[in-house]
Amino acid sequence: MTSIDEKRVYSDQEGTTTVFVATELGVARVEVSGDIVGEFAIAHRCVARDVATAGGSLAVATAEDVLDGDFSPLDFGPAVAVGFDGDSLVTAGENGTLARYDGDWCELASLPEVRAIDGNLVATADGVYQIVDDGVRHVGLDDVRDVSTDGVPLAATADGLYWLGNGWMDALPGDFRVVNTTDEPTEIAYAGTADTLFAKSGGEWRESVEWEDVALPVDEPIAAVGFGNGVHTVTESGTFLSSVGDGWRSRHLGLKGVRALAVR
Repeated sequence: MTSIDEKRVYSDQEGTTTVFVATELGVARVEVSGDIVGEFAIAHRCVARDVATAGGSLAVATAEDVLDGDFSPLDFGPAVAVGFDGDSLVTAGENGTLARYDGDWCELASLPEVRAIDGNLVATADGVYQIVDDGVRHVGLDDVRDVSTDGVPLAATADGLYWLGNGWMDALPGDFRVVNTTDEPTEIAYAGTADTLFAKSGGEWRESVEWEDVALPVDEPIAAVGFGNGVHTVTESGTFLSSVGDGWRSRHLGLKGVRALAVR
């Protein structure tokens, strides 16, 4: 097994992208140059359950607390999910408490089993909730595993992938686990089941026949997808993959219990 502290090439070159990966051993920092996976190391040891970025900000949900970009605790308590609604950090606790942080914590709601937060949408066992003012409202679906709000909102659920139009509309059938989108420079979406990763561009999610199967060099369930200088993914068993359009490069991080990634 490759040592997590082993130095890799490209780490000090300009034009690198930094990706943070949440694992059961801590937050790993991975440097990517083009589609070459370079240096990686544990940036902070903890039981990391989620990680999110917005602009230059970083937040981590851990089994003990929510951490800021310096890995300092924010006195929230054990957390299961983090995200950013604009510039505001939003966090969900083990007990279902959803709260916004703007220097102090403001409780928004108590929700059942929060799985993911992106923008103003929250994925839960009970469906999707939308953050409105100082509260939330239920906006449909059931057993939602992940949500994405860039461009056309998408939701990954146990019975399919849905896009938000006049209500939630079918995109693809299946047991979906992850989804993420970007609208820069064009709308691109990636969504994954336990055994297949799908991709689509152009924002026309309603035309399900245009979704493409992504041929990855490993056969492992995808834990998360992110966007930087290209597309970056990580598997549940710790394989990090990157592509800028010329094929996928991969490297095993030697870390288990991967839960999420975020690009900064």
